[in-house]
Amino acid sequence: LEEDEGEESDRGYSGKVMMSSIRVTDEDTLRVVKEEAGFVRFEIERRLAKSLRLHGGLVKGSESLVGNVVSGNFYSAQPFGVIDGIDYCWTGFPRKVEVERIRQVHETHDIVLLTSLGVSPSGEIFNVNSEFLAASVAGAVSASKIVYFNVHGTLFQNKNTNKPVQNLRVSDAKNLLKHYNMKIHPKGFALVDLDGNSPQQQVLRTPGSMETLIKVGYSMVALEKGVKRAHILAPENGALVQELYTRDGCGTLISRDIYEGIRRADVNDVSGIYDLIDPLVRAGTLVPRPKSALEKEITGYYVYTRDGLIVATGQLKRFEGGFAEIGCLVVNKDYRKGGRGDAMLGYLERLSLQCGARKVFVLSTQTMDWFIERGFREVSVDSLPPSRQAMYNKKRKSKIYMKEIDGERDLDAAELWWSNQVSS
Repeated sequence: LEEDEGEESDRGYSGKVMMSSIRVTDEDTLRVVKEEAGFVRFEIERRLAKSLRLHGGLVKGSESLVGNVVSGNFYSAQPFGVIDGIDYCWTGFPRKVEVERIRQVHETHDIVLLTSLGVSPSGEIFNVNSEFLAASVAGAVSASKIVYFNVHGTLFQNKNTNKPVQNLRVSDAKNLLKHYNMKIHPKGFALVDLDGNSPQQQVLRTPGSMETLIKVGYSMVALEKGVKRAHILAPENGALVQELYTRDGCGTLISRDIYEGIRRADVNDVSGIYDLIDPLVRAGTLVPRPKSALEKEITGYYVYTRDGLIVATGQLKRFEGGFAEIGCLVVNKDYRKGGRGDAMLGYLERLSLQCGARKVFVLSTQTMDWFIERGFREVSVDSLPPSRQAMYNKKRKSKIYMKEIDGERDLDAAELWWSNQVSS
């Protein structure tokens, strides 16, 4: 971070003292960047080739590797230009990502390796911010995940429990960046407000905190460009495997707010909910729910709205012993292919977990397979909490399906699965 450059280059941001990650790349600096980028590139290629040979295997009947490492001009860059009287010379930012070329490489099971050196159409080389480049490319190729390594290994901690915060929603991350008055410039550098001696600014002056917030900022860029999840990890042996392939992980996961549009219902939603569920009630799929009953229990209902129209609804009831029931899960027939049923189910499961209910169950007479595909298993009436057993309608003979949630990472994994199903 170059504080003196930031003060000069960012006077347009409310006149405050800003620290910026932008650097002037002169000829001497560009020469050093070329040398270092070349060294790092070949070192990574060497290690990846070794791993592919050891674990990826060879094409049958040949000495060719299954998968290779490919470098090249997979993106073009353009110069920063002159900002507030400062010529940033060979500092640049991504201009265009060659998406089809990258996909062609991926189709042959090869790995694309990019460096921070981007070439312009005129053949000039520019020094591009690596984190912003990663976010731009990940968004362009519609990546499911992007992973950033945090050199200092700094994590967020819950003040109340003193436990690491492993999950953040986009809305949470936005509020965090707003709290510390940090933003990512459209050209790819971080801007941090260092005006004053408030507690926020004191936190920012510690290298680990600053780096972590900047990584959150670039993660937000990636998510806003369409990436589903961003991971921030410490660069330790086994960290990547633990984060991606274990339930608890070891870093911070930031995921897109796919539940936007879902809220708790109020009395003004009674008619909309009634109209939505009435066709299923008349078909015998749902038990009758008159408007008076809906109004009485409205605080237990949640609705998914689009342009003021209720397109999905669901009910959550808590029971003793850490149980919760999800009922009346209905999606408008015109919106059933958009993943809204999964979003509503996931939202209610997260609410259950927050309320301390890890065992979630549903009663169904028609949609059993849908719940089985989402991790529910059939159980007997005896598995229900006693108070719910007493209310079970033996004449209707609904089947009971239950799911035990171990934690938010379980829900994250399920969420990634069904969001991929919707987009594929």
